[in-house]
Amino acid sequence: MKITVRSAAEVDLPALLALYSELNPDDAPLPEASAGAIWAAMSRQQGRTILVAEAGGAVAGTADCIVMPNLTRGGRAILFVENVVVAASFQRQGVGRQLMEAVVRLGESVGCYKVQLLAADDAYVHTFYEACGFKALAEGFRRYIR
Repeated sequence: MKITVRSAAEVDLPALLALYSELNPDDAPLPEASAGAIWAAMSRQQGRTILVAEAGGAVAGTADCIVMPNLTRGGRAILFVENVVVAASFQRQGVGRQLMEAVVRLGESVGCYKVQLLAADDAYVHTFYEACGFKALAEGFRRYIR
């Protein structure tokens, strides 16, 4: 199966929302108008790239990437990655690996010194990221705001 990774476009919004519903099944669906307004804001954000992986003619996975300028490391930026998801029907077929390779290439192309992400506390997910060359080097902290 041929897998292609590219930047998402507005026409991908329904497919992205479907993927995000797999990532967070307890979330209520966003109203169409809200989703469109949020997409427009994301699209204007400098350094923001939503990648999608296409396989078999469908959007099979996604990763949300944002470049954060940085005053350390010689001014080299950091690429943060969020909302990585591969549709259940496409898992274990190389989609996630190609998506993460594209993430790293994106970081390299804009001069980042590292790619950083937080992963769910799940051994399968950790094994996947480690197989993609990522290392668990720090402990993450979160404080959810309600």
